[in-house]
Amino acid sequence: MTTEGTAVAAVAAKAGAPGLGDPYFPLAGNGGYSVGHYGLDLAYDPGTKRLDGEATITARTGGKDLRTFDLDLSGLTVRSVRVDGRTAKWTRHGQELVVTPHKTLRRGAAFRVEVSYGGVPADVTDPDGSPDGWIATDDGAFVAGEPQGAMSWFPADNHPLDKASYAFEITVPKGYTAVANGVLKSQRTSHGKTTFRWDQREPMAAYLATATVGKFTVQSYRTASGIPVYNAVDPREAAEAAPALAEIPEILNWETKRFGPYPFSAAGAIVDHAPDVGYALETQTRPVYDRAPDVGTVVHEMAHQWFGDSVSLTSWQDIWLNEGFATYAEWLWEEQHGGQSAQASFDHYYASPATSGLWAFPTADPGSGENIFASPVYTRGAMALQKLRTAVGDRDFFTILKSWARGHRYGNGTTAQFVALSEKVSGKHLGPLFHTWIGTAGKPAKP
Repeated sequence: MTTEGTAVAAVAAKAGAPGLGDPYFPLAGNGGYSVGHYGLDLAYDPGTKRLDGEATITARTGGKDLRTFDLDLSGLTVRSVRVDGRTAKWTRHGQELVVTPHKTLRRGAAFRVEVSYGGVPADVTDPDGSPDGWIATDDGAFVAGEPQGAMSWFPADNHPLDKASYAFEITVPKGYTAVANGVLKSQRTSHGKTTFRWDQREPMAAYLATATVGKFTVQSYRTASGIPVYNAVDPREAAEAAPALAEIPEILNWETKRFGPYPFSAAGAIVDHAPDVGYALETQTRPVYDRAPDVGTVVHEMAHQWFGDSVSLTSWQDIWLNEGFATYAEWLWEEQHGGQSAQASFDHYYASPATSGLWAFPTADPGSGENIFASPVYTRGAMALQKLRTAVGDRDFFTILKSWARGHRYGNGTTAQFVALSEKVSGKHLGPLFHTWIGTAGKPAKP
């Protein structure tokens, strides 16, 4: 994400628990099962702002039988729930949709859930006050779910620990475009409505899903390496967005050289006109921007495809592994494209006074969900990576980045694992460095 202006607990969540025990968002996700695939059949009317959905979820239980299980769903009206083809009982408790199947789901068993629902989605207000989820616009909807918003438009196991493949079928009035993740499989218009089918085959965390709707101008092409690119741009933002979007092939090529093979089967951008949103988000394969981005912002969101999307969080307190890395990618791009060096960027921010918010809390533990998009996560996270680069040298540093992306591809990672990898590759004891730059509050002594 770009803005304007514990793992153990999660893994240990008991069967049927209403959350995975994330220290910042304890009700996010659910205990006792993991999802393999979401099939989302959606219909949205921008005039009435009504969304109707049929969600088909294939999942598997964990090591214990499940008599009940939860899905995260806020607002909207549930019409029916079926499990393995049979009507299931269900209740609502806040963001929890509690499902009781006709019979107990045995441990290790595959099962299928079908939820029929609808209504006018209400976005989620995050702890920092920003809107999140299905956000209505003047010509559709800006859909960006970090960290909680996926549950505003589909039932989900809404934590990055549980990643799945997705298929979207989105029907909108003729003249509108519906853009989701992955590859566009088909587009057909009949009786005044157009249905778009999208396929996201690589695993994806729920917060990275999108189904953004608007009156977009669409551009599609393939890069020289064969990656299909699909850009959807609000005409009001097109002229200003064009220079940055034209750099997408070069950005993909440049980041591939530094971070390793591009992890997904498609790329692109959604540039909406949503000036009240206040941020862009790295929705998987196709970041969504609330307005025309500059090149640095595109570099940032594309870097997230490796750091945050392919390699995902285990706990939200580790969000610096997403944002610090994407911010550092901006510094590297500038360094290697005629701008100031990454060290000069470090020096600029280090000159901030000790009273600056940059030093307010530890980068690797912001303290609460209210702080996960604050400068210690982004900027001080990037500063920590520059200190690591200085300590181990360029050869080992870029080996670390590529090894991290390769070793955790389509999975999850923790700060402790990144520190261990850095020490293994470099052969250096780096605990004090990481303690100083990501583990403590306050401005470090002059480096």
